Amino acid sequence: MIAAPLLANKKYDQPSIFDPDNLLREARRQKGLPTGEVPKVCVLDPDGDLFRYLRDSGTGTLNPYWACYHTELYDFHGNGLHIGVLGCAVGASFAVLVAEELFASGCRLLISITSAGQIIRVRKPPYFILIDRALRDEGTSYHYLPPAPYSKIQPGLLAMLTDAFTGKLIVEQGGVWTTDAPFRETEEAIAFARTENLLAVEMEAAALYAFAEAHGKPIVCFAHVTNQMGTIQNDFEKGESDGNAAVLQLISAIARRWQDTHFKK
Repeated sequence: MIAAPLLANKKYDQPSIFDPDNLLREARRQKGLPTGEVPKVCVLDPDGDLFRYLRDSGTGTLNPYWACYHTELYDFHGNGLHIGVLGCAVGASFAVLVAEELFASGCRLLISITSAGQIIRVRKPPYFILIDRALRDEGTSYHYLPPAPYSKIQPGLLAMLTDAFTGKLIVEQGGVWTTDAPFRETEEAIAFARTENLLAVEMEAAALYAFAEAHGKPIVCFAHVTNQMGTIQNDFEKGESDGNAAVLQLISAIARRWQDTHFKK
């Protein structure tokens, strides 16, 4: 019997021949971009709502140093914060591709906030889940870590975020199921996720956490539970302003805690 290629020929202690620094070097050359760094705190916005708001309203400015072939990065300055927001990198492989490039470009903390489907109801959507573990039902994580059911947030990051969310910002904590195939969320798969006490299903966290563990990069992932997988009418609502006010409040709380912990010693 032939082993599945996904699990074959993996040498987890060996470096990759294709390095993001080399790709970015050539991209800067071809695009005529200057050398410089992206903000220390960056955000992956797979849905693109915050990204489009920053771009279209003029609230954000295009980062002049971001050399990715596939995406744009917009800088946001506000309330003493400087963050970079990258939109529409949907799915595990795309998310990790740009995560590699962001850390190679000067990022020091990466926050992912992705729409998610509710599996176990903890409150009425929309709400946020701080993802502490993610079921590895995708392909990308297996290129970074040996097979195992879950990838997890770094314990230090989880501890750092304890009590970071105050006021009206309510954040649950728990596990999620990361899938590569949202239109294959079958009744049996959902039932299994419930037996594992997984709160939601999304498409990036397992791979991002695997990359983070393998390379020692600080990444924190949130599920923005906005839907019940289209099984009800009037689903996929994020609330006021497409949820952007709440997302910015969440990002601000994380960034401030990160700055207080790492840059004010």
